[in-house]
Amino acid sequence: MINCPPKVMTFSATDPTSGAGLQADVLTIASLGCHPVSIPTGFTVQDTVGVSKIIPIDSDLVSDQARLILADMEVEIFKLGLLGSKENIVAIAEIIADYPDIPLIIDPVLASGRGDEFTDIEARKMMIDLLFPESLLITPNSLEARQLMTKEEDLSDLSTEECADRFKEMGCENILITGTHENTKNVINTLYSSSNQIIPYHWDRLPGSYHGSGCTLTSAICAYYALGFSIIEAVEEAQRFTWQTLRNGFKPGMGQLIPNRFFRANDVEDDGKFKHH
Repeated sequence: MINCPPKVMTFSATDPTSGAGLQADVLTIASLGCHPVSIPTGFTVQDTVGVSKIIPIDSDLVSDQARLILADMEVEIFKLGLLGSKENIVAIAEIIADYPDIPLIIDPVLASGRGDEFTDIEARKMMIDLLFPESLLITPNSLEARQLMTKEEDLSDLSTEECADRFKEMGCENILITGTHENTKNVINTLYSSSNQIIPYHWDRLPGSYHGSGCTLTSAICAYYALGFSIIEAVEEAQRFTWQTLRNGFKPGMGQLIPNRFFRANDVEDDGKFKHH
């Protein structure tokens, strides 16, 4: 019998385009050699342009499904994406509290790439209070990092370092803030580690707009960590992988491009060029 690959349990809402959401998690985790265990938190009505509707799944169903699997198999890591409702946040927080030895990585999805909002201020506060202190890593983009600051003040000029300091005050251990939305020549992602290291990563800014880059990055970090990489190594390798999925991205519809998580299997070189036979 073949040994079972590491198992990553991901909680997120579905995305029928497979660009983001639960399908993006499954594709990414599988493409890196781990086994995805997927718990849907909601259904979305969306295309590659934007999200029209989200229908949360009942929190009892979310809890029952996750707990049944956790009683059946050992999971190496939890990954959280779009959680769908405040009731789901509470239910998932209870599960995480019951499994304190399983690391937790959170992609705090607040809106779609078009700007369709998924969470209100109360839900964000619940995430901060119930989930963030239990996390090994959170991965907000720079817009989300500022939006998660709950004080009523002008946060538009708040630096990512100031956001990271506030996240650490909230109990977060490691924070990776991605810089796609910043007005910089290159994309600069910055890891603020639990050992007080500040590690910037510079990536060539690719043309176009991508659907699911954040889901891909966070799922890849989970996969690499489940495979035995340290959190810093996992963050670095996942960024490299994600950049290649974007460079080799494709446009299946009339909206954004979708990351190609199987660029290796699709006979594409790591430099983004197709092989010639």
